Amino acid sequence: MEYQSGDGAVSGSGAVGRVGLMEEVTRRLRVGHYSLRTERAYLGWIRRFILANGKRHPRELGAVQVEAFLTNLAVEGKVAASTQNQALSAVLFLYREVLGLKLAWMDDVVRAKRPLRVPTVLSHSEVRALLAHMDGRMALLARLLYGSGMRLMEGVRVRVKDVDFARNEITVREGKGGKDRRTVLPASLVPTLQAEVERVHVLHQQDLAQGAGEVWLPHALSRKYPSAGRELGWQYVFPARNLSLDPRDDRWRRHHLDEAMLARALKRARVSAGITKPVTAHTLRHSFATHLIESGYDIRTVQELLGHKDVATTQIYTHVLNRGAGAVLSPLDR
Repeated sequence: MEYQSGDGAVSGSGAVGRVGLMEEVTRRLRVGHYSLRTERAYLGWIRRFILANGKRHPRELGAVQVEAFLTNLAVEGKVAASTQNQALSAVLFLYREVLGLKLAWMDDVVRAKRPLRVPTVLSHSEVRALLAHMDGRMALLARLLYGSGMRLMEGVRVRVKDVDFARNEITVREGKGGKDRRTVLPASLVPTLQAEVERVHVLHQQDLAQGAGEVWLPHALSRKYPSAGRELGWQYVFPARNLSLDPRDDRWRRHHLDEAMLARALKRARVSAGITKPVTAHTLRHSFATHLIESGYDIRTVQELLGHKDVATTQIYTHVLNRGAGAVLSPLDR
């Protein structure tokens, strides 16, 4: 991408080479260990910001252009507050981390206020109906998310070594906020999940026989333990059907399955079950938390299982119950 100066000429000065700006953004994101999803999102927003300003170099832009970009997203694009804030985070990352600029206006940019939403929760019967209309690996993954309270990406990224069948628990590695935690492994899923791990073992042996079998490892583990990526314990419990080229280092690996597959399966199951509520993978997490609190589990326990930093985040699930500390009995029911 070339950048235009104010008079329309291509400009090439600056601490960061202008032609290589996006490459430098990518490098800085990887140095900071940002996820591949965040990397793609930030690169997309930074490109849109530059294009929206006539390909002028970001050094020539300022608060006026940033606010105009965000306003256009909200007014013309009608994006959600979370999307607008993600775009702002990407632009601020560009200025602070890539260009090394700390300008006064950066602290004055106001983030969009995210509305407080009551989570969508399925009843026990709705969960049973939903899961009854699913089969195969998607059914297993959906049951695991509901039974453990994991987020979607936490579920698809579970590795064989992190499933403890003896203790009926799963270790979630680098969840939201980069935190590890343990959560419950439903006893009813143990036989099915063990069979899935055995299937992964067979698939992994086939990959090794073909000269593949190396999975991506976080941070610098691949350099510290060169052979770890080829061990069974590091393989994903829910692997992709095919090998793919890793954009981080152009090596062929078997990644985890595409999370969009579960979204499609949940939609089909919701329609087949006649459920009118919107259902996503996060709905299963909301239902897990609510049903535990309904069963009398302490909110601190639920907080630990969900990996919430603040118990106030967990307390939202008491708002959707018909009993509890903040419950109100309708006078019509008296």
